[in-house]
Amino acid sequence: MAIDEAIFRERVRTTGPPTLRFYGWQAPAVSLGRFQDAGREIDAAACRRLGIEIVRRPTGGKAVLHDRELTYAVVAGDDVPLFTPDILATYRLISDCIVGGLARVGIRAESDQVGRGAAEGSFGASCFAVSSRYELLVEGRKICGSAQVRSGGVFLQHGALLMEFDPVRSCAVMRSPGDPGRKLERLRAAVTAVGEHAGPEVDEALLCRALRDAFAERLGIRFHEGTLTPAEERLTRDLLADRQGGKTRDGEGDG
Repeated sequence: MAIDEAIFRERVRTTGPPTLRFYGWQAPAVSLGRFQDAGREIDAAACRRLGIEIVRRPTGGKAVLHDRELTYAVVAGDDVPLFTPDILATYRLISDCIVGGLARVGIRAESDQVGRGAAEGSFGASCFAVSSRYELLVEGRKICGSAQVRSGGVFLQHGALLMEFDPVRSCAVMRSPGDPGRKLERLRAAVTAVGEHAGPEVDEALLCRALRDAFAERLGIRFHEGTLTPAEERLTRDLLADRQGGKTRDGEGDG
């Protein structure tokens, strides 16, 4: 996620082409939305016990437990004709691309046109407990959560596309009031994953290719694989050093 932020910041500072990234996680981690209160919403002791890191991402939204999933990031400026300054229009367009990618592996997803919002007693700390407009549902359950940040006419949108989902671990690390058993059942009813709707041959690598091709088709573009610029590499190192140097006792970076 430091790489995503570095690409975003450099795109604000200079011109450059849009970027699409996909990646996974070597070890599980909870990422907090930019404005979330870690002490109030995350159980740091449970995270330490389960070997789960706590990180702060630059985008908004609620907490996500990253484990068996595919994370995507899109960085682009408003000067690119593909996108507009309209936040919801950007969400809708990217959601359309992901719907197309899922269709290529046999999963029929739909964009939530209105947003379910937080149901009474919902598991409020978790991104996947609720859906916002144009987030993705399969059979009425959320499969992909997204969040965005904008600055200087440039946006970064993150998203987590679940390959598998463990509601027990999610409940263990995210705080919310109420009966634990009822919280667990609500989360099970609200969330789904790729593995529930596709065969074992649909792994992260296959899904990456399907999504890349769907983005290219929907946007009418061709992708060229690239590497970080020297400036992006330096900024990534600086961001990591800053976060690691500013860790709090609960393991979360300062910002």
